[in-house]
Amino acid sequence: MKEEIKQDLIGREYTTLNLGPTHPATHGIFQNVLKMDGEIIIESTPTIGYIHRAFEKLAERRPYGQITTITDRLNYCSSPINNMGWHMTVEKLAGIKLPKRVEYLRVIIMELARIADHIICNSVIGVDSGAMTGFLYVFQFREHIYEIYEEICGARITTNIGRIGGLERDFSQTAWLKIEKLLKELPKGLKEFEDLLIRNRIFMDRTINCGPISAEMALAYSFTGPNLRAAGIDYDVRVMNPYSSYEEFDFMIPLGTNGDTYDRFMVREQEMKESMSIIKQAMQKLDKLEDKTSYNAEVPEFYLPPKNEVYNEMEALIWHFKIIMAETSVPKGEVYHCVEGANGELGYYLISDGGRTPYRLHIRRPCFIYYQAYSEMIKGAYLSDAILTMSSMNVIAGELDA
Repeated sequence: MKEEIKQDLIGREYTTLNLGPTHPATHGIFQNVLKMDGEIIIESTPTIGYIHRAFEKLAERRPYGQITTITDRLNYCSSPINNMGWHMTVEKLAGIKLPKRVEYLRVIIMELARIADHIICNSVIGVDSGAMTGFLYVFQFREHIYEIYEEICGARITTNIGRIGGLERDFSQTAWLKIEKLLKELPKGLKEFEDLLIRNRIFMDRTINCGPISAEMALAYSFTGPNLRAAGIDYDVRVMNPYSSYEEFDFMIPLGTNGDTYDRFMVREQEMKESMSIIKQAMQKLDKLEDKTSYNAEVPEFYLPPKNEVYNEMEALIWHFKIIMAETSVPKGEVYHCVEGANGELGYYLISDGGRTPYRLHIRRPCFIYYQAYSEMIKGAYLSDAILTMSSMNVIAGELDA
């Protein structure tokens, strides 16, 4: 980190400090040039773009089905939500209606992803406040969720889970057993984690009034997700603009009051419990359905035929060729669809000219919005508080730069 000593007109000395991109907490991605008065931050100038991959331009050169693999690289802590949001956007434009069973299965996958994301965020807040033990208590459950992903789709982090029109395969019996095991064991793990931190005097001193943001300021910056709800605003896309049958589920929207690091931590803790409740409700709804087999809509133009058919039937071989060579097109139109990502409203604005690839795609990625407020949130804070504030905002590098 580079330091420069400067003097103002009255002889007061300030230090210019580069916080990142090489600092471990900035992931090699974020640079913040801080003007310091001792340990207190006077000003902050952020720089982004170190990992920019031109996602939106890449999408204009790829068929709709292949874009799913790129969405994995946005918020890679909860990839399935990115995948599902993209699939729903195309389905909305193409007018594809999914069976109820598919929607419930998607809800289970998305809520598992939300839990995994919140586990990462909250355990890292503990580490950055000096408490490593809590991280070790709960991180094993993230691994259990990745094992469920692996059972469903064969992948763990960049999942490419599901397809336009539903899922590529049904849940196996092993997947259901792993989900039931997680729902049984996770509450105990969360309780142990909370016992270590929530009433811990050191943790409270480090997080309460650390990086606060008012409700008015959060709205002015277009915050969404846990960071907005921690400031006391009860906005949740699953309730305000329901998708995938979320209107059928009963769950609370946890809220904070001060919008500080402690509130953001607590909101995510409660949301994990609500996500477990939603998964249980989805499983109950699945049991009541007469349909026990559907896992996609009747849209063969988006699904590769089974391999044994491709090898033996000309029609299946032709369909396989058409899909692989990107012959599937969607109607002309313009659509926006958003989902409640683990860290806020994730939206896709899609324009189609009727071709095989999008004419234009723009993503509303919540991390990009949060980071714009970061400088203001850490002004007047200690340098150590800047690290905790960044962790509690859950700024994911891949989503920030896209």
